[in-house]
Amino acid sequence: MQGVLPRVLPVLFGGTPLICLVLTGQTIQDNLEQLTKNRPYIDLCELRVDLLNPEEYPFIPSFPEVAGIPVILTCRRLADGGMYVGSEKERLALLEEALEGNFAYIDLETDFKRLSLEQKATMKGAKIIRSLHDFNEIPSDIFHRMAKIAARGEIPKMAVMVNSVANLITLFRAKEELREVGEKIVVGMGDFGFPSRILYKRVGSLLTYCSEEAVALGQISARAMKELYRGDRVDEKTKIFGVIGNPVLHSFSPIIQNQGFHEIKFNAIYLPFPVDNVRSFFILAEMLKITGFSVTVPHKQQVLPYLGKITREVKQIGSCNTVVRANNLWKGTNTDYYGFIAPLIKEIDSQRVQSALVVGAGGAARAVVWALRNHGCKVTIVNRDLKRAEQLANETMSSWDSLENAPLYKDVDLIVQTTPLGMAPYEGVDPIPSFEFKRGQVVYELIYRPHLTPLLKRAQERGCLLLFGIDMLLRQGKLQFESFSGYHYPKRLEVELTLEED
Repeated sequence: MQGVLPRVLPVLFGGTPLICLVLTGQTIQDNLEQLTKNRPYIDLCELRVDLLNPEEYPFIPSFPEVAGIPVILTCRRLADGGMYVGSEKERLALLEEALEGNFAYIDLETDFKRLSLEQKATMKGAKIIRSLHDFNEIPSDIFHRMAKIAARGEIPKMAVMVNSVANLITLFRAKEELREVGEKIVVGMGDFGFPSRILYKRVGSLLTYCSEEAVALGQISARAMKELYRGDRVDEKTKIFGVIGNPVLHSFSPIIQNQGFHEIKFNAIYLPFPVDNVRSFFILAEMLKITGFSVTVPHKQQVLPYLGKITREVKQIGSCNTVVRANNLWKGTNTDYYGFIAPLIKEIDSQRVQSALVVGAGGAARAVVWALRNHGCKVTIVNRDLKRAEQLANETMSSWDSLENAPLYKDVDLIVQTTPLGMAPYEGVDPIPSFEFKRGQVVYELIYRPHLTPLLKRAQERGCLLLFGIDMLLRQGKLQFESFSGYHYPKRLEVELTLEED
């Protein structure tokens, strides 16, 4: 076969946390190519037999020898999230034949008991991973069931659906609850489970799974795990930072912060935390000893009651996008204000921008409106929720109107779009589709992904000056980096990040 790696006998790692690549190819050759591409980022791999074409089955036993790293043998049933549709008798025969190869581990479900297969695995030196899958919730007796598996000398594995921050707290209890269990695998599925995949050491998991094509909810690439998050380098001294929101997994902020931390050799990690309940997140933050976090939609106002100290900007704006731990208190600041206004200063000073239409009345809009009003601009706020628009307008001495009436304000100098419409999961949506842009107007889109939203595309066609959300994100992100680390953001990275997004 082409692309074959040099033969290396499998090594059992004795509890050292690992990065495991789930191979998703339909042929052995496809899997070897995936392995070659990802070899710098991984410690072992999982051969998913259930994803292979049947004609590839005869080559399974030889795979560990050509792979060159320890391999987990897995053949997952449909009921457990896999693709194997044959009978249990046929699956048993397939696994017994596969064990002629030198596999380091074999993954079997908790209800799959075949003494002949287990004896053969033991004889061949393959350790048994005993898996429990629940795609709906975290079973109430999960820790007890895992302890019973470990008592039999097998490696217990829980792959469970995490539906809330409260569930995530339960998952992070695994390390303490199962402290007597040496080797265990803990996998949190779904968006809310994502932090447990990155902080797999903090849940006490032997390994974390990655793949080129996600075969489970929440999986990321091995390269992202190794180079962006550096999850394998997290230790007891690593400071944890993050961004909270809902949705938030699309955030560009982990790239900004993690690359900055790595550049200055700061032992820290920054990751997204999907949050449904702010109070629960603050409990999790205490549990994980989180040092600081960014705040995005829809929590910029909801975090305020939990802060022990706030800056003048937060008090005025009534919105917070940055929280840091200071003297055992949570301190809230707002870098949106400065990140937003910086690209406009030249236009305001030249009096090109004296009036503005702000679309939206949420947390981001609050910083935008206050910044514009503090710099002498006349502002009109349009929003679907009229009560929120009126409240923000009254606080800032601005005007307000319904979103449907946005076209009436076509003569303003500046249009600022602050809503989530246009980004995931609202791609392709234009919040003011009937608005007629004029040549020379300044159009500022706070969404940074995609780079050109439907609104910006229309403005570009009419010859407007475009300002992009990525510029604001980088500016406010640099200020957050200083709050988090105490250091200035590395200048060399600023250009690279801008080019990467472009």
